[in-house]
Amino acid sequence: MDEKGLGLTLQRARQKAGLTQQSMCQKAGLSYSTLAKIERGAIKSPSIFTIMNIAEVLDVSLDQLVGSSKKTKPKEHITKSGVRFIYFDVNGCLVHFFHRAFTKIAEDYDVSPDVVETIFWQYNDAVNQGKFTLDSFNTIFAKELGIDHINWEKYYIDAVNPIAEMHELIEWAVGKYKVGLLTNIAGGIIDLLIKNKLIPDIAYSAIVDSSKVGVTKPDPKIYEIAESMAGVPASEILLVDDTRSNLPPAQKAGWHVMWFDDYDSQESAYQVRKALEPAN
Repeated sequence: MDEKGLGLTLQRARQKAGLTQQSMCQKAGLSYSTLAKIERGAIKSPSIFTIMNIAEVLDVSLDQLVGSSKKTKPKEHITKSGVRFIYFDVNGCLVHFFHRAFTKIAEDYDVSPDVVETIFWQYNDAVNQGKFTLDSFNTIFAKELGIDHINWEKYYIDAVNPIAEMHELIEWAVGKYKVGLLTNIAGGIIDLLIKNKLIPDIAYSAIVDSSKVGVTKPDPKIYEIAESMAGVPASEILLVDDTRSNLPPAQKAGWHVMWFDDYDSQESAYQVRKALEPAN
């Protein structure tokens, strides 16, 4: 059984069934990390009982999953500059930035937007580094605002909008290259973004979630972790990020980098697509 082929076949069957990775996990009784690893081919010879369970949830035969996977092996491409793996940032690259959340909180609780934003950024790095959970963050945020409770993740999800051009680009790129996420983000937010169809629900080859690895960009350590997870040489990695200060450390590590302009997402997406044209 070819694990890459199986993962791609499973992913297509899941998407055809209209299930997100999260809903698939709930129905099949799997952890999110296990399903994600199977879909990206990171688990060699997954349990036949697990595959049978997945097949049952998807209402397909075992042979449809396992048999067709033997024939399915996507061709790997390389760009003219030698890139095989692309890391995308999330905020400002796949979704428009969440500034509207600050305004909405200010309106709901009759406080100044400046006060809301000042409190948020005071604790943002800590929650993004996994030093405390979103629940703890909400408790601290509410206390600083002088209110009983706040649900930051709901404000966040309601505020962000998908950058359509980048979603189309990723759907195109994933059939040719290895695609991953490298983002400074609070724990659990990526799952919420996928569940709400705000970022593409694909089999990412690697997800470097700052809250899980305990370090944020532009700390050089996160690029070392990301390079290890990518499984390719530094010279074959491209980082697309909207924060300019996140690019030099990646470049110093030997990566290719591209700055993404959230205010001109159409042109930026075009430039990324142009850079990813296969050489072969």
